[in-house]
Amino acid sequence: MANKPAPDASRRSERSRRAIFDAALALVGEVGYDKLTIEGIAARAGVGKQTIYRWWPSKAAVLLDAFGSVVEEYDQEGLPDTGDLAADLKTVLRATADEFDDAAWQAPYRALAAAGANDEELSRTFVGRLMEPGTRVYVDRLRAAQEAGELDPDIDVRIGAEMLLSPFSQRWLMRTGELSHAFVDTLVDQVLRGLRPRA
Repeated sequence: MANKPAPDASRRSERSRRAIFDAALALVGEVGYDKLTIEGIAARAGVGKQTIYRWWPSKAAVLLDAFGSVVEEYDQEGLPDTGDLAADLKTVLRATADEFDDAAWQAPYRALAAAGANDEELSRTFVGRLMEPGTRVYVDRLRAAQEAGELDPDIDVRIGAEMLLSPFSQRWLMRTGELSHAFVDTLVDQVLRGLRPRA
């Protein structure tokens, strides 16, 4: 009688991890961060809560990893470089505005941003894990444009990236206005006006 292959523990663990991520992202959108619990995530994912505690110390850690796995896929791609900096920035920021209008995206992001306001360690992790990689791809794209002569050689490209992203984030987090494509286009045009080489 042929021996049955042993169960693949790593595959089973990855399935459980994916189920936990999906459960955490879905639940935070349904019940909010305050009512999100490890028990609720475990029940939705179909795993024991001890399975979650074996990998993560808190619901914040679960949510960070869950949302981080989504963000990292985007960050690895970087920004397009077609040779037209304004068009590239508008394309990406328009797509980001559309994502931020999606409840599945904004619920975990808002929850983590709000929780981080009262938790210094969570805030540092949130910035390092989610915000900093996103900022870095803009810094890299602006640096490439600077090296190509499209931007003033004396500007600080990090500050340039923050000039683009901070008004975007502020408008979205504080709900001070719509993240429309028109807003994104105007933001890009006005920021680049200050970053272009002087005549």
